[in-house]
Amino acid sequence: MKVLFAIGNGYLPEFSGGVQSSTHHLVQELQSRGHQAAVLASLFGDGLFGMRARLKMKLLRQPAAIDNFPGYPVARAWFPWEAVGFAKDWFKPDVAVVQCHQSVPIGKALQSLGVPLVVYLRNVEFHELGGDPRDLHSAVYVANSDFTAKTYKREFGIDSTVIPPTVDPELYATATTRDFVTFINPYNEKGFELAVSIARQCPEIPFLFVESWKLNDDHRALIEQTIAPLANVRLENRTSDMRTVYGRTRILLAPSKWEEAWGRVASEAHCSGIPVIGSNRGGLPEAIGPGGVVLDYDAPIEDWAGAVRALWNDRARYDGLSAAASEFSRRPAMDPARQFADLLGVLEHASQRRSLQVA
Repeated sequence: MKVLFAIGNGYLPEFSGGVQSSTHHLVQELQSRGHQAAVLASLFGDGLFGMRARLKMKLLRQPAAIDNFPGYPVARAWFPWEAVGFAKDWFKPDVAVVQCHQSVPIGKALQSLGVPLVVYLRNVEFHELGGDPRDLHSAVYVANSDFTAKTYKREFGIDSTVIPPTVDPELYATATTRDFVTFINPYNEKGFELAVSIARQCPEIPFLFVESWKLNDDHRALIEQTIAPLANVRLENRTSDMRTVYGRTRILLAPSKWEEAWGRVASEAHCSGIPVIGSNRGGLPEAIGPGGVVLDYDAPIEDWAGAVRALWNDRARYDGLSAAASEFSRRPAMDPARQFADLLGVLEHASQRRSLQVA
């Protein structure tokens, strides 16, 4: 089977996040089982990598630049939905998986060309879809959590198969020195302001803030200015090997402000037995489960700080939640082999469904 993953956002190495990490893992799983996979994504065009892509597009006079940076082909275009025809002729997919930004215009373009379509619902930011998903009448849907599935069912009447984000334990499981309370992705929607307030309330506890979505210079300067008065907080650049982060983490802090569709960092941390203290927004409680503590985002700051202190100082409580986190990471729903089998079943169903519609 030839599977095209289409994303209206950037892709590795220009942009990294949960969607990109999960897609990368799925592509590798497909390849390991003899399938072929490629990605269609947005080109940002920054830096040396972006300059080369722009030059390639200009010299070849084509709407997308193709590279093999992640170990498989990626077509990058300024507007991926306008490069769907090019991607179809180039890769000749048997089925396409459309995700997140501009899913509807990309999906409609694929649909018009007769490509069997799977839409992977990974967030509940409806404005990012670029249209009404009900227009993708040939699509089969996958959701990354019960929360996401129920939200799309309520809003659009869409039924979907739930497959949580794929997390390869080998890429995240590590022994940890338990040096820090770690907060990943210092953006306000991820709970940056709350994380700062918690750190301010706990000056005796060291906090590590880690970049995930790339910070522009102005944003980084603002973060550095905000945490400068806090001697117990340090900021580090993003890394391609999260074990270097989890290997120093005692507690993962996930005080998300927006409605997370899942909470991938919680699942990653659990692989190393790291408990999570997170908010009750969206699907994040599903991801945390028994492997941590869930609080109302709007709870008093004393409650948040108290939860951090209690888990930091109480060895017996910590060991219990750490064991629960490890066990929760091994539940059947997070088994990569099972997740891949479920997704492969959906891909085959979409392909067969399209064939029947054409017939």
